[in-house]
Amino acid sequence: MKQSKRGSLSRILDYTGSYKVLTIFGCVLSGIAAVLGLVPYVCVWLVAREVLVVFPDVRAASGLEKWGWIAVAFAVANILFYFAALMCTHIAAFRTARNIRMAAMTHVLKLPMGFFTGNQSGRLRKLIDDNAGLTEDLLAHKLPDLTATFLTPVAGVIMLFLFDWRMGLLCLLTMILALACMMAMMGGKNAGFFHRYQKEIEKMSGEAVEYVRGIPVVKMFQQTVYSFKAFYNAIHSYSELASQYAMSCRNGQTGFLTCINGAFALLIPAALLLASGGDVRQTAVNFIFYILFAPACGAMINRIMYMSEAVMEADEAILRLDEIMAEKPLEEGKNAGWPENSGKGLYPAAGTAGDSQVEFSHVTFTYPGGVRPALEDVSFTVRPGSVVALVGPSGGGKTTAASLIPRFWDVDSGSVTVGGVDVRKLDSRTLMSRVAFVFQDTRLFKQSLLENIRAARPEATREQVLEAARAAQCGDILEKLPDGLDTVIGTKGVYLSGGECQRIALARAILKDAPIVALDEATAFADPENEHQIQKAFETLTRGKTVLMIAHRLSTIRNADQIIVLKEGKIAEQGTHRQLLETGGIYAEMWADYQRSAQWKVGKEVLS
Repeated sequence: MKQSKRGSLSRILDYTGSYKVLTIFGCVLSGIAAVLGLVPYVCVWLVAREVLVVFPDVRAASGLEKWGWIAVAFAVANILFYFAALMCTHIAAFRTARNIRMAAMTHVLKLPMGFFTGNQSGRLRKLIDDNAGLTEDLLAHKLPDLTATFLTPVAGVIMLFLFDWRMGLLCLLTMILALACMMAMMGGKNAGFFHRYQKEIEKMSGEAVEYVRGIPVVKMFQQTVYSFKAFYNAIHSYSELASQYAMSCRNGQTGFLTCINGAFALLIPAALLLASGGDVRQTAVNFIFYILFAPACGAMINRIMYMSEAVMEADEAILRLDEIMAEKPLEEGKNAGWPENSGKGLYPAAGTAGDSQVEFSHVTFTYPGGVRPALEDVSFTVRPGSVVALVGPSGGGKTTAASLIPRFWDVDSGSVTVGGVDVRKLDSRTLMSRVAFVFQDTRLFKQSLLENIRAARPEATREQVLEAARAAQCGDILEKLPDGLDTVIGTKGVYLSGGECQRIALARAILKDAPIVALDEATAFADPENEHQIQKAFETLTRGKTVLMIAHRLSTIRNADQIIVLKEGKIAEQGTHRQLLETGGIYAEMWADYQRSAQWKVGKEVLS
């Protein structure tokens, strides 16, 4: 909580590390450059004075060359100091953005795997990459300009009253009015615009990624972007927000531009009045100075406006990054991993009967933000070498139960144990080495099949990978690909069907050779031919393993040692296939429906 009260700028500077000194030095150089940039205006005033004193004999004017060279020298110094300032801040900004990305990604890698199921990849990319980019722009450009923004107006106001306080007061008046217009434009109902804007951009980015993934379906059914309502609504919502903001700013922006450019309208009549009642030449000299310096005053106000925008961007960037950093990672188990402690009372000895037993004991779990439990007081045991199947209506809690074993989430109450040890006490490396998980929705990397399969065991040899691929019935896949095992998926038109992707995922699991296997609808997207191949791969994968299987195709689990029927997060029935059919309950109805659907055929209607 203490951290959230700190300013966004100080929070960002925490990420600069050893480059914080370079950032400060860059800001100092920028401040010096800003002050140096005002000196040429004084030189112009001095030149004008020298000329008008001897006018019309301009040749009699002395010191023109001197003041001219001084103005050039200070202008060049301004450029060099500002260039050096930006070099320092850019180097620091690039390192800071890198540090922010690394810190965010390091934190994300510690989050439970369930976190990624509820967050779109496009949204996460936007949160991390784009907001780190906002801080980069702030440190590289806006922060050194911030120093100049504070120093330049102070020096500028002093210069306004240096030669003629009356003309200076008029210029200052236009600056104050411009500031008032700017504050009116950025305050009120527009104060929270940038936060809403970033949320709309984030939502649109996430929906865009999902839309791109769904393009094949959209094109298949000859639909347009309007059929993808979530993406269309995100675009429409963003468009409305941007339009409303633009229209709400038109009066303020008009007043702002009028004020910062309206100094001429006040200076000309003022100069005429002052000249009519005083020293004409001195008034003319002062008028020339203020006519040239007024646009510089407008630039100062513009810079202040851009700085306020930069501060809002920084606040928003830190706020959005805090959304990720506030996510709590799972507490890592403190005990040493398997098999170092085997046989010492903490773990069963590796390879013994109890080392791969999975037990759910009175497990209750509710998803973050959920209202009702996804699982409620669920207890069952998957004994070593046995196959337990989870079936039931959609939303019953089957996938939730399976995901609690590898700690996609942690239970609210009760416990999930592996080999008699609560999974929360196992370090992640140990736990993941014990479990192979085959998802319903398989994801392949844009790499070769060799690397995709070897992801399960990076140290595996090519021969071991090839053996696992053959065991997963991937021989026909390798034969049709141009470079076999070295073919890169997703390039040059090389793509695999859903069933083929599942077989590659099974090859991963076979190569991992974990004693516990969780299969979540592994045949969901398979056609009959692929399903046959997958079933053969199952035989290799599950041989001698502890298996928890989720399936809607009841034919795949009829030989399971135990079938558990989950309904609304609770165990409704459990037993073998035969026992459940004899009971005549939910499973029996599901089996009857499955049998009828399997016998259904498309036929021709007989017309009389």
